[in-house]
Amino acid sequence: MNPWLAAARPRTLPAALVPVIVAAAAAHRSGVFDWLSFPLTLLGAVAIQVAANFANDASDAARGADPEDRLGPPRMVASGRLSAPNVWRACVLAVAVAAACGVVMALRVGPVILLIGLASILAMLSYVGGPFPYGYRGLGEVFVLAFFGVVATAGSRLAYDGQCPAFVWWLGIPIGLLAAGILMANNLRDLPTDKRVGKRTLAVLIGEPSAVRLFFATLWVALALTLLLVIIGVEPPPVAAGAAAGIFIVPLHQFDRTDPRRYVSLLGGTVRVHLAFGLLVALGLLL
Repeated sequence: MNPWLAAARPRTLPAALVPVIVAAAAAHRSGVFDWLSFPLTLLGAVAIQVAANFANDASDAARGADPEDRLGPPRMVASGRLSAPNVWRACVLAVAVAAACGVVMALRVGPVILLIGLASILAMLSYVGGPFPYGYRGLGEVFVLAFFGVVATAGSRLAYDGQCPAFVWWLGIPIGLLAAGILMANNLRDLPTDKRVGKRTLAVLIGEPSAVRLFFATLWVALALTLLLVIIGVEPPPVAAGAAAGIFIVPLHQFDRTDPRRYVSLLGGTVRVHLAFGLLVALGLLL
């Protein structure tokens, strides 16, 4: 694979796409969808995700958090295929693309979009950098829940007409929980090397058995919360379609706990759960 494509980590992009797709379906349901806002939000979200991946690649290499014996795909800076300065330049370029999308959207619906974009970019950079890189202190899942769930979903909906119905804000919570599940699976895969190099992810802090239980609980709670929100009338009934993503969770319980690479497949399966949930919810809102 091309090193730049590998550094962009295309397999992580569904985490950025799902909130945008769901928000677009919500906008269509409200009669305000348009074909300018959709590509702008899509490009902006992908640019922020790619910037985060570039920053993570360079920062982890600088901290020695990507040793050669780690599971999963090789990291480009740590493996020497890309230089850290070039990756940081690419990160800045991706941020600039996201900012440009934000400016265009702000001209259409108001400055709140710029504030959301700025907060997202700062949170992304603080994840692995600065004086308190909270991704190294067990707070990564909180960041993902907030910014790849509530903020991304509500912000993408605001881009259409400057409004965000309450049900979209609430819908960001299960979306964020499933995105946090992706990070949990990633950190379970990296747990041995993270622990060795002093990267204090949540999985490292609570240990593998507890982290596995929390991982599965997070996925099921996301679906249960979706149904609860429909039952109490917060979400429109078609949103309940997202609960069907549970059929993709069941096989994940069967992973081989004796296989050293067991969490590699678990990560891919969690991405599929997240994407299936988003597509099912979006389809429900469109019908």
